[in-house]
Amino acid sequence: MATSKRVALVTGGMGGLGEAICIKLAASGDTVVTTYSLGNAKVQQWLGSMKERGYHFYAYPCDVVDWDSCRTCISKLTQDLGPVDVLVNNAGITRDMTFKKMDKINWDAVMHANLDSCFNMTKQVCDGMVDRGWGRVINISSVNGQKGAFGQTNYSAAKAGMHGFTKALALEVARKGVTVNTISPGYIGTKMVTAISKEVLDTKIIPQIPMGRLGKPEEVAGLVAYLASDEAAFLTGANIAINGGQHMQ
Repeated sequence: MATSKRVALVTGGMGGLGEAICIKLAASGDTVVTTYSLGNAKVQQWLGSMKERGYHFYAYPCDVVDWDSCRTCISKLTQDLGPVDVLVNNAGITRDMTFKKMDKINWDAVMHANLDSCFNMTKQVCDGMVDRGWGRVINISSVNGQKGAFGQTNYSAAKAGMHGFTKALALEVARKGVTVNTISPGYIGTKMVTAISKEVLDTKIIPQIPMGRLGKPEEVAGLVAYLASDEAAFLTGANIAINGGQHMQ
C-alpha cells in the first residue's frame, strides 16, 4: 500500500494540461513534483504563482530525452522527498508536417520526446514501485495515436507506441500492486489549442467533436487522479479515451 502522503511526479507540469494535473493531484493530498526544461527561466515565477493559489509544488530540472538527466533528476528527487509513487508521463512535443516534407531530425525529435521519455522516466521508478508493492504509471497519449492525423506520422506513431509500452509493462507488474495505464485526450482547451485561429476551431476542429466543445484540462486531470487512486487498483493496461466522442472504439 502507498503511504497516505504519496509522491507524484508529473513531467512537463508547468502550464496547460500538466499544470491542471499537478493541481488535481495536490488536491488529492499528494506531494507533487514536476520537471522543467534545462534553462527555463520562468520556474520560480511559476512556483510562486502556484503558491499564491495555495499549491506548494517542487520542480526539478530534467531533459526527459536524456537518460543521464532523468537518472540524476530521480536520484535527487528521491533523496529530497522520498521515492516516486505516481508517475505521469505528460511531457511531449509536436513537429507537424506531411510525411513528404518530414526529415529524420523532426521524426527523431518527436519520437525521443514522446516515446523514449516514457522509458527514460519509468525505468527510474518502476523497480521501486514493485519492491514497495504499490505504484501508478500514467501515460498521456493522444486521440491521434488512436486514429492518426494528417501531418502527424511522427506524433501519431509515438503516441500509439506509448500504449504498446503501457500494455506490455502492465502485464509484467500486474501482480506487484503497480498499475500502468494510458489516457488519450482529444482536443483540450489549453493555451496551445486555443491559440489556433477561431475560424479553424469553429470550422475544422469543433465540428469533429460530437459534444461540440473542447475538453477542459481539469476533466483530464480528474481522470488522472482517479487512475492514481487506490480505487483504480483493478484497472491496468487500459487506454482511456477522453475526447468528447470524436473517436470511439
